[in-house]
Amino acid sequence: KCLGNFPIPSPPLHKTTAKGYTIVIGIEGSANKIGVGVLLYDPAKDTYETLSNPRKTFISPTGHGFLPKETSWHHQNHVVALVRTAISEAQQHEPFLPNKDIAAVCYTQGPGMGAPLRSCAVAARTLSLLFQCPLVAVNHCVAHIEMGRVATSAPNPVVLYVSGGNTQVIAYNDQRYRIFGETIDIAIGNCLDRFARIIGLSNDPSPGYNIEQLALLGGHVFIPLPYTVKGMDVSFSGILTHIEQEAKTNLQKGHVTKADLCFSLQETLFAMLVEITERAMAHCGQNQVLIVGGVGCNKRLQQMMQCMVSERGGELCAMDHRYCIDNGAMIAQAGILALQHGITTNLEDSTCTQRYRTDQVQTIWRPPIVWKHS
Repeated sequence: KCLGNFPIPSPPLHKTTAKGYTIVIGIEGSANKIGVGVLLYDPAKDTYETLSNPRKTFISPTGHGFLPKETSWHHQNHVVALVRTAISEAQQHEPFLPNKDIAAVCYTQGPGMGAPLRSCAVAARTLSLLFQCPLVAVNHCVAHIEMGRVATSAPNPVVLYVSGGNTQVIAYNDQRYRIFGETIDIAIGNCLDRFARIIGLSNDPSPGYNIEQLALLGGHVFIPLPYTVKGMDVSFSGILTHIEQEAKTNLQKGHVTKADLCFSLQETLFAMLVEITERAMAHCGQNQVLIVGGVGCNKRLQQMMQCMVSERGGELCAMDHRYCIDNGAMIAQAGILALQHGITTNLEDSTCTQRYRTDQVQTIWRPPIVWKHS
């Protein structure tokens, strides 16, 4: 359902199907995952429905990260097949003609890795010309938030955005998603990925998931690590350096296990995130927390956040890997909201950028809200 957004203009500012539906395609490829999603808006029910959401992941060899050039090659090799699959799956739920009924092609403008972003932007421009429909450039971070709001029915939560490239605590005010706190060095997902490489964990299906599973076997030895919270900001690079030294010394001597290291790292990092999220809740007078981003599907993080939120009489809004991890449907969701309120992107302006702050986007589909301190 529309969650406190402005009413959608009537008649629509864009083309619709014969039934009055709005159908858009979203293309996401800011990091090592490329996804294509097809989203439908039904004005009679006032609902958004994900018709299809396939994706592919570039998995690098154990001990290595993913490089921009190799990742962009992966995206270029898979984007055509994904578009075909997404449209075919969507048509099974709601028959439509792509060159007639698709209202817009939405794509990730940034932030992200330059070469993968460019590869997906080229694909989006091509589809826009092929289907004769406008483009909508989308901020990756805002897409995570809007997908989370719709999927969990959370109208105005405090948002914890945790992924491989971003770590932010966000609250909405005056048509902007304001960043209350963030990492001052590396993102939490990057910290986890690099630690997985240090102890030789596989990148399949993802380093963070493998750390989470290994941490379930630990807990017998808790290794004290630096706890670095600076006001509303956090720092992870020193923790990574410290646990790397622990791995090189005590792990090799047999004093600790890989499971103990994974358990200790998770507990420390997640406790820091819970602390700054609680302060944002108090400042804004909110009782809902929404966790988005790839790290957000970690069950231990959700458990720790649930404990804090419950003590405050609030509600945790969390998702699984289908919508936490980068996907095309989230780009379509943010794009359709912009499209419905008259925002499109000219072909000559359909650029992409590696740096695109969450609070740079004016969310014209949401009314201004004033914080009430608690």
